[in-house]
Amino acid sequence: MDIAYRPLEEADIPALVSLRDEVERADRTGMHYDVADIREELSDPKLDLVHNTVGMWSGDRMVAFAVLCDPDPVRGVLRFETNGAVDPAWRRRGLGTEIIGWMRTRARALHAKHDSGAPGELTLGGVSTNAGLAALAERTGFAPCRYWFTMSRDLHTTPLPAPAPADLEGLRLVPFAWGYDEAVRLAHNEAFLDHWDYTEADEVEWRTWYTGARAFRPDVSAVLLDIDNHVAAYLLADEYVADTAATGRRTCTVGHLGTRPAHRGKGAARALLAHTLQAAGQQGYDRAELVVDTANPTGALGLYGSLAFVTDRKLITYAGPLD
Repeated sequence: MDIAYRPLEEADIPALVSLRDEVERADRTGMHYDVADIREELSDPKLDLVHNTVGMWSGDRMVAFAVLCDPDPVRGVLRFETNGAVDPAWRRRGLGTEIIGWMRTRARALHAKHDSGAPGELTLGGVSTNAGLAALAERTGFAPCRYWFTMSRDLHTTPLPAPAPADLEGLRLVPFAWGYDEAVRLAHNEAFLDHWDYTEADEVEWRTWYTGARAFRPDVSAVLLDIDNHVAAYLLADEYVADTAATGRRTCTVGHLGTRPAHRGKGAARALLAHTLQAAGQQGYDRAELVVDTANPTGALGLYGSLAFVTDRKLITYAGPLD
């Protein structure tokens, strides 16, 4: 095949949108992207476009792409998260294997620069129904390491949960305000310490992908404060404009929900979810959605089921060595 390889750049955004549209139609990922979404991804201050991205081109058509994220130390492993896809019309021609090879080469180079001594690991992710990805993962030395559910509930036909009591064992619910932003970041880092994929969200990442993200919706987000006005728990909600355009339904996404360990067992998560579902219904959203680790250590899966969330898709994370 006459395929050209070069790093991604801003001029490639329309081609990336088109490629991801084709991937969604074939794989039914439920994820849609517009020009602003891709521009936000490529503008990530932690992404080295020149060295850690690649687009594969046949003439003026992008047929595949790959992105390698900077590694995160996670439980004794230096983990490299990745993103990539092959145009469905160009699959089964070896491009997926080429992408994995490129990712491994770049990851080995970055791994060599770290002095942690931890082994390196690559991760891939996708919907469980993507048999092609599963075959590629097995063929290139990856194995499933984590499973996730995407869950949703209707905000019109299913009764919304009752609001939480005004005083929840000393906790007070307030709408999100920017004055709480840094305290929420610190609470998030504490709340997710015992999760499988925990890495600390620093200020740059927080401003890029949490409350600084284009999708963040403060008006349906909320915070629980303790008697000393410290953040005990929080819910950060998102809305993805491209999903609304593609489906015709406004969706409130529960992006991040966490409770500091000292305040668990008081109904904090349920209270925050009830608030956000009520607020989203009042503001014209049609449905709510979230992603949950099937092995979540805090019992989140049962909580979501009790609030009428049902499973839409199963996602798989595959892990593989750098060599």
